[in-house]
Amino acid sequence: MSGKAPLGNYRTLTRKSGLPLWADVMVRVGFVLGLVGMAIAVHWFDREGLKDNYDGHISFLDIVYFTMISITTTGYGDIVPVTETARMFDALVVTPIRVFVVLIFLGTAYNFVLQKSWNRWRMKILQRNLTGHIVVIGFGVSGSEAVKELIGRGQNPRQIVVIDSGDDNLENAEKLGCNVLNADATRDQTLVSVRVRQAKSVIVSAGRDDTSILIVLTVRHLAPNVPISVVVRASDNELLARQAGANNVINPVNFAGFLLAGTCHGEHISEYMSDLATVKGRVMLRERVVSKDEIGKPLRGRENAVGLRVYRGEKAYGFWEPEAGSLQAGDTIVEIIPNVDTL
Repeated sequence: MSGKAPLGNYRTLTRKSGLPLWADVMVRVGFVLGLVGMAIAVHWFDREGLKDNYDGHISFLDIVYFTMISITTTGYGDIVPVTETARMFDALVVTPIRVFVVLIFLGTAYNFVLQKSWNRWRMKILQRNLTGHIVVIGFGVSGSEAVKELIGRGQNPRQIVVIDSGDDNLENAEKLGCNVLNADATRDQTLVSVRVRQAKSVIVSAGRDDTSILIVLTVRHLAPNVPISVVVRASDNELLARQAGANNVINPVNFAGFLLAGTCHGEHISEYMSDLATVKGRVMLRERVVSKDEIGKPLRGRENAVGLRVYRGEKAYGFWEPEAGSLQAGDTIVEIIPNVDTL
């Protein structure tokens, strides 16, 4: 897949608007009623400046009628301002109110008639140019926690696309500022719609191992080079997930077992492991490519960082191995660093 597909070929992403629909309507209605109420009040207190050519008497209903007619039209001439004060109020206040009301009506028509089409077109444009984003498939417990952790680590939620078939899950994802798509992620067209080939990485947490593995196969078919992380719950399926093309396979059941076993050999081991895993901890794991000034230096002994492992080509070397004694260009290192946000 190369180039840009036509806009019509995409299933459209959505993103939460800044204000709920009902709140937007109430704000507009309240503003119009406030303007009309102000005009009615001034006309009532200055009713001596008005003349009724019909019966010569100005009642409160006449004031309401005259105000509404003045705001919505230019008037019929049956009730007219006769004093300078009344005329100046109509000229300098009622006329601008008429303009504001018309603009509010036009704005409302735009929001509820035109804006939906405009937003769909705008999201299609953004979608067509989407690149370097993270696709999260499944927004259940694991998927939602992953997104929250990503945002906590500084990931822009506008660069996260969530695919799920549950309206409640998608609503929660929208509240975080993510782009969402209600679709079946096992279908090629769904993944093409979120430009999976241009994604930075893909996280799969579909809730069922068979579904997750099928999604991994589909993603790998469409995006041969995109890193894929998947959650599986049965140990027997870990190998299948890797064979399907997953780069990282996470088994939360096994991980919980590791933490529980660790507590039997030291009360602080599981605490430190949890500290490393979350952005809220005092320390955090970081993976990065070595810089130029680090070439030739050992993995250990650097200030404010504890080097753990070097990835060189297809092999990994621990800090105690001779290969970690001299870093090379292109090496990837995993290290522990202090979390400055929590110190």
